[in-house]
Amino acid sequence: MSNAQMTPNKDLAEGFAHVGALFAGDDRNIEEIYRDHRANMPVMKGDICAELGAASFAGDTGRPIYTIFKHADVMKVLRDTRTFTSGILMETGLGQFLDGLMITGLDGDEHRQLRGILQPSFTPAVMEEWRETYIRPLIQTSFVEPLISLGKAELVSTVGVMFPIHVVYAVLGFPDDDPAALETFATKALRVLGGMANDPEAKRAAFHAFQELYDPTLAAVQARRASGAEGSDLISRLIRAEFEGRTLSDHQITNFVRMMLPAASETTSRTFAIMMTHLFDHPEVLERLRADRSLMRKVLDESLRHDAVATFKVRETQTEVTIQDVTIPKGSIISACVGSANRDETVFENPDVFDIDRKQMASFGFGFGAHMCIGMWLAKVEIEEAVGLLLDKLPNLRLDPDYPRPVVRGVHLRGPEAVHVIWDTP
Repeated sequence: MSNAQMTPNKDLAEGFAHVGALFAGDDRNIEEIYRDHRANMPVMKGDICAELGAASFAGDTGRPIYTIFKHADVMKVLRDTRTFTSGILMETGLGQFLDGLMITGLDGDEHRQLRGILQPSFTPAVMEEWRETYIRPLIQTSFVEPLISLGKAELVSTVGVMFPIHVVYAVLGFPDDDPAALETFATKALRVLGGMANDPEAKRAAFHAFQELYDPTLAAVQARRASGAEGSDLISRLIRAEFEGRTLSDHQITNFVRMMLPAASETTSRTFAIMMTHLFDHPEVLERLRADRSLMRKVLDESLRHDAVATFKVRETQTEVTIQDVTIPKGSIISACVGSANRDETVFENPDVFDIDRKQMASFGFGFGAHMCIGMWLAKVEIEEAVGLLLDKLPNLRLDPDYPRPVVRGVHLRGPEAVHVIWDTP
């Protein structure tokens, strides 16, 4: 592992901030707005993201859009993949930049087979292996240990932006001796996310960035196959993967790898920052976690419920449907508001309270059903290690009183802009 601290370059930092701004919108009173919708208009004709000024994955397709707010309705839509399909993501999400493998935009037998090939590479057992061989050593050496003597830092820029990208880069099996190449990959991945806004210039930049990711990724896949693909890294596992006689081509693996990089740049980074914010907002929880690391997963899961990063899931109706007495025509876009569903008072007691001891109920931070995020366990292990190592290595870690307290904000992508901290130095 490199001993150099992986702080983002200017382009990467600006890219991360740009994506956050695109999807931020006006979130003043957002919980009150969602609460009112759950009570009085649980199905709204229109795109609440657009109304609140945030970029939306629903896109500008010319089709009717309906936003749903209640937990039961969101679960129904995410569970029923025949009536509510995901193909719209091939037009408005990352699929618009891919011509091959995109598991989140597929349904039916095609999705089942593809998930059957991919899932064995993302099991909890594989993640525990990677925890020891890749994740913990990398985060400790490259991100936490360089901070120890400093006494203060801003965690989003020094840790949050880069560690998930670096981890994914490592588990893919890319060489760890070229930090500039890593930052280039990360910056281009963020430009892809920026292209999901309805901005022609951003879309052109995103398409160009995604094309530039293709050749070096394909070369890595081809080199791994030529060498026998016997390693424990993800590319080798995908080369060896088989399900019902089906395997993946180099082109398909390349596209899957390209799809992973933007996700690594965003969801994990922002979830880490949200979790740290919740810990500092609830010192009693922080002290419990310091004393008992077995609570780590409960803290993380409650952070995901209370403030999911990606707060909307988009589907398309394959037939006319009725939800909450509202008739929705065939071909309509459903924008399922996860941020509202995860605070539904008919499911969660005192839903606005951050409570790690609450009864566990299904929430939708990583999706639900057949399209549950395939990288969920990887993201959880990464975040657990980052938080745990910060608490282990930075004594008396606490907020820096010279800066404003972090605040979780955003309509479509949530997270704090900065988390300034101090700690006791040796």
